[in-house]
Amino acid sequence: MSVSELFDSSSATSPQPESITIRRPDDWHVHVRDGEMMKAVLPFTVAQFARGIIMPNLTPPVTTVEAAYRERILAALPEGADFTPLMTCYLTDHTDPDEIERGYRDGVWLAAKLYPAGATTNAHFGVTDIPALAPVFERMEKIGMAVLVHGEAVDPEVDIFDREQVFMEESLLPLLKRHPGLKVVIEHATTMETLDIVREHQARAACTITAHHLVINRTSIFQGGLRPHLYCLPVAKREKHRLALRKAATSGDSCFMLGTDTAPHPRRNKQAECCSAGIFSGATALQTYVQVFDEEGALGKFEAFASLNGARFHGLEPNAGTITLVKKPSMALASVPVDGEDVVVFQGGQLLPWSIAAE
Repeated sequence: MSVSELFDSSSATSPQPESITIRRPDDWHVHVRDGEMMKAVLPFTVAQFARGIIMPNLTPPVTTVEAAYRERILAALPEGADFTPLMTCYLTDHTDPDEIERGYRDGVWLAAKLYPAGATTNAHFGVTDIPALAPVFERMEKIGMAVLVHGEAVDPEVDIFDREQVFMEESLLPLLKRHPGLKVVIEHATTMETLDIVREHQARAACTITAHHLVINRTSIFQGGLRPHLYCLPVAKREKHRLALRKAATSGDSCFMLGTDTAPHPRRNKQAECCSAGIFSGATALQTYVQVFDEEGALGKFEAFASLNGARFHGLEPNAGTITLVKKPSMALASVPVDGEDVVVFQGGQLLPWSIAAE
């Protein structure tokens, strides 16, 4: 029996359980990188999630059906691991609609990723003119393939805290209007305005919400000094937006789904003169999410957010098997060693209220 059947999620005043068992969840936005970094961070995602949508922003990016990235991921899995990488194609100004359809029909790609050129890490190969990519979007409409959107304006004149809202108004809404049959996932939403757009278009639109955006706001990045390990793109926003994200994630609405956007960088790249954008939440994601749902009195809705909504949107069956989380404090790993360096863990070195039960 699922947690949604065990508890009445309509009453926030009901006592919260000390443990919950849900279907195995999925991560609908994950960066596992490549090489030694992949070997170091992939086991943490695999330990929590049955499937993950893999981001294609490598150097060079994953743009062709023949790319062997999936095979490298499978080769790096811990022995006996049961994890399915769901691959994506990186859209560029030169993407061929036939290549998109071939990859989707052959099961190579589940979706395509739209990065506005220069928006984030390794996005300089991205799209410079979204309307010009109409033939690709028309083909995706026809075959039912979803586009995953990093929704930030890249005009340097736009304030960094306004880039998501500007993109939604100037690029996302026109895209939805031009392509009424296109399935769209807005990645890592950070503003209440974006959440409203998703709700208004939820027949064909959804969004992922990260664990860190449920916990930090823009003040957190400067609390007691500049904290580079809390810098990500899109950057965390005002407290009112954080609260709106928590309300959306815990609402039970099917258009909101779990997507960690875990994005590891070596410590030297985070504590550098020019800090890399990205938060490594892969080691603490599920415990962070369930803590938020517990605090919001919404544990009965956690299974839908973590295990059902994303699968339903992408036309996949929910996972078999379950995972149990218990309200038992556990100390989070502070960092993960990688090839003579390390990657700092989000909420690392802290005592977290929830733990993942041993199988």
